[in-house]
Amino acid sequence: MTAQKQMIRQSNSNLRETAQDMGATLHRSQPDGTWQTQTTKGWRVEVRGGAPMARIAVYKACWDSGCYDADLLAAFEDAIKDGVDILSVSLGPDSPQGDYFSDSISIGSFHATSHGILVVSSAGNAGTPGSATNLAPWMLTVAASSTDRDFGSYILLGNGTSIMGESLNTFQMNTSRRTIPASEANAGYFTPYQSSFCLDSSLNRTKVKGKIIVCRHMDSTSESRLTKSLVVKKAGGVGMILIDESEDHVAVPFVIPASTVGKAMGDTILSYINSTRRARSIIFPARTILGSRAAPRVAAFSSRGPNSLTAEILKPDVAAPGLNILAAWSPAKNNMNFNILSGTSMSCPHVTGLAALVKAVYPSWSPTAIKSAIMTTATVLDKNRHTIVSDPDGKVANPFDYGSGFVDTNRLLNPGLIYDARSEDYKSFLCSIGYEDQSLQLVTGDKSICTRPVPTASNLNYPSITVPNVKKSHFVTRTLTNIGKAEVFIEPWCLRLKA
Repeated sequence: MTAQKQMIRQSNSNLRETAQDMGATLHRSQPDGTWQTQTTKGWRVEVRGGAPMARIAVYKACWDSGCYDADLLAAFEDAIKDGVDILSVSLGPDSPQGDYFSDSISIGSFHATSHGILVVSSAGNAGTPGSATNLAPWMLTVAASSTDRDFGSYILLGNGTSIMGESLNTFQMNTSRRTIPASEANAGYFTPYQSSFCLDSSLNRTKVKGKIIVCRHMDSTSESRLTKSLVVKKAGGVGMILIDESEDHVAVPFVIPASTVGKAMGDTILSYINSTRRARSIIFPARTILGSRAAPRVAAFSSRGPNSLTAEILKPDVAAPGLNILAAWSPAKNNMNFNILSGTSMSCPHVTGLAALVKAVYPSWSPTAIKSAIMTTATVLDKNRHTIVSDPDGKVANPFDYGSGFVDTNRLLNPGLIYDARSEDYKSFLCSIGYEDQSLQLVTGDKSICTRPVPTASNLNYPSITVPNVKKSHFVTRTLTNIGKAEVFIEPWCLRLKA
């Protein structure tokens, strides 16, 4: 594979007394760089990455004990010295994010941007309004969306009703089994309500043995979906139906035959169980189902705006596939070559690959110009040309869910107009939101000072326009560069322009 070059470096300050944990967290559990890099540039397989001819440099900055400021900043500095073009950062601070000058990712990405490197980052997986992180305007922040592929695991009830759940279940059941709610199998010191969530040690082995158990799941419970299947297996259960009240459609590789359903389908299953004295069901292995739902949809877990630090900057910036995504996996973990994962850590490298393609076609473009092309060509329509919706409620999504929209690979190389910005523009932005010289220099790492008068934050030459708390007329200025044909007049569909 002579066409690719891989560089791997690591930074470890765990034993340094001066290292401080700033709360940076991977936007998924059990990080694996193989997954991230192959999504960006995987090739010579049936499914390719976003930029298969890209060259990869890998910088390890996080460890089992966490992500430390010194390691994160060292990774950014190494990347700058190595002259990389794009940085993919699938991690971020805890929500709500602190000030830019106290966030090592914001600081490191500012330095990278100042050296002509675009930093692509994940928005986070909290899924609630105002929970998005990586909020700095010099970063390209990515939300997660679905694809048109589901992993369906059908449940056949004893009354003949067939229900499609979701799972990565590969187990084959030979016959139907007695099916009971976990609340009816509570261990003596657990209440039926507690046992309904299949908490560790909450199930009575005598009542569970040989049966399919119906468990509930909420994001607030301590046990993960996978752990619940382990709890059922440990208690002697042979299968699990999981009613997931978060309805985020994340497919899970359970350790026993199991399938996840939403609340409505869960109520149907419980109604059947309550209608008969000996309820039975069988769970079938998962299979790939295409086009079962409109796609893309904004994933339920994807962190939303508005921007909790600077309301004038819309975050996230764009959305990309991040739900049930297949990519390469290091065989050092679980002896697998591929894995299916969900999170904004999955959507981030998708956009990194696209950014690399733009950089290859337009090598002289600044990081902001590349970012502008990706944002301004994004779409707010799904594959059926309907407005994108947001899980779990299926309501019409809005810019706080997906930013400028879902990335459009067919259009991003021909944006027509671009919004460009330089380091000095970002310094002026920091001054506009109240940073004094000392705080400004913590971010920039130089002797920059705020000059007067300072512009308003909404006048940063950003590819999206956000004006909070509008109470009267408000003027917003943008400067655009035409990279398309000459003498082109463009009028936004939602605005009327007057000469």
